[in-house]
Amino acid sequence: MTTEKLRQLLVVEDDPALQKQIRWSFDQYDVLLAGDRESALSQIRRYTPAVITMDLGLPPDADSVSEGFRLLEQIMAIAPDTKVIVLTGQNEQANALRAVALGAYDFFVKPFEPETLNLTVERAFRFYDLQQENHRLQAMQQPDALGALITRDPEMLRICRTIEKVAPTNATVLLLGESGTGKELLARGLHNASPRRDTRFVAINCAAIPENLLESELFGYEKGAFSGAAKTTPGKIEMAHKGTLMLDEIGDLPLTLQSKLLRFLQERVIERVGGRQEIPIDVRVVCATHQDLKTLIREGRFREDLYYRLAEIVITIPPLRNRIGDAALLAHALIRRFTREQNRSTLSLSEEAIHAISAYPWPGNVRELENCLKRATIMAEGTALSAQDVGLDQVSEENTMTLDLRTIRDEAERKAIIAAVSRSNGNLARAADLLGISRPTLYDLMHKFGLKS
Repeated sequence: MTTEKLRQLLVVEDDPALQKQIRWSFDQYDVLLAGDRESALSQIRRYTPAVITMDLGLPPDADSVSEGFRLLEQIMAIAPDTKVIVLTGQNEQANALRAVALGAYDFFVKPFEPETLNLTVERAFRFYDLQQENHRLQAMQQPDALGALITRDPEMLRICRTIEKVAPTNATVLLLGESGTGKELLARGLHNASPRRDTRFVAINCAAIPENLLESELFGYEKGAFSGAAKTTPGKIEMAHKGTLMLDEIGDLPLTLQSKLLRFLQERVIERVGGRQEIPIDVRVVCATHQDLKTLIREGRFREDLYYRLAEIVITIPPLRNRIGDAALLAHALIRRFTREQNRSTLSLSEEAIHAISAYPWPGNVRELENCLKRATIMAEGTALSAQDVGLDQVSEENTMTLDLRTIRDEAERKAIIAAVSRSNGNLARAADLLGISRPTLYDLMHKFGLKS
């Protein structure tokens, strides 16, 4: 016979009589009790309850609300999805509203009717469950605008969420990252997720065009402005009107043009080379570079005022070697793509090839991986690519990351225990609270890992 596990409800209240009343009122839940801020935080770290009821007046000064608000802010910081129901006195409506503004789910005036409070708590649990299901569904699917981006790395997923938040605005975005990390892919994703998606995306590489031609490429020129200017020609900025302009390798933009670009960003007007008429431009600007712009500023090669115009939103893209599992994930997708493009029969990666791809640091990032696998697809003779086929040496097992979850978990627990004991200066009770476990459990784990207090 099995019994259903009760959901945990944390009650933060220093009055023993009120504790008993609330516990009696919520017999359908596993009620956890805390009488002060420290014990409440310990319970939250240990059990992560979905719903909390709390009084704002807590020791050491139960007549003040400062300790209660401090606890509420800490709860929102460590468990932002937790639903906190604040219990207040009759004349504390201002404090109740302040609590809701800080992130509390609801407030209740004391003395309360148990049945009514029970309904509020039940609704909070239901809302928490819906929110968690929504998070789960969002995590399962990538946004359409970034559908071309293949990743499962937490940092890259965070960048995707940032792109989604920034896309509806007109903020200028600066993408930083090594060559081949996918800066243009993210820039296009930003454009496709924005209200400008139905207009043009215009990209120009500032490092690929000679300095004497770059100004006319960017700003356009009037007929007769220079030898060979047979007709008036709009520049890239003008062509991107109402759309998105990507200035790739902005760190290579000559100083002579940086001042002109700065004026455009400030005034949103341009003048063609050889022209006198100001042309208003409505464009979203996205810049990218692999260079350290702050170093260039110190060396006098990049204008500081231009940097701050470009850096309204800065997104740093990690290299492929730092993206957990992405090299293998991308390799499978690229092999499928290149197999279709080359009209080949089914082609796959052998286990040794996957090990080699995962272990290789990929200094050229995704671009290097693409070139490597495209070449391998063209040259392959069998149906399964080996490490040698993709141009990599076979990697020994000891050089690959272990995927044994027990080993990974044990090592993570050992490091966490060492850090907690160090942070608490050897106080094991405090270390157990930091870890969210009981003191006997901490003793067992320390014995397991051969750690001495």
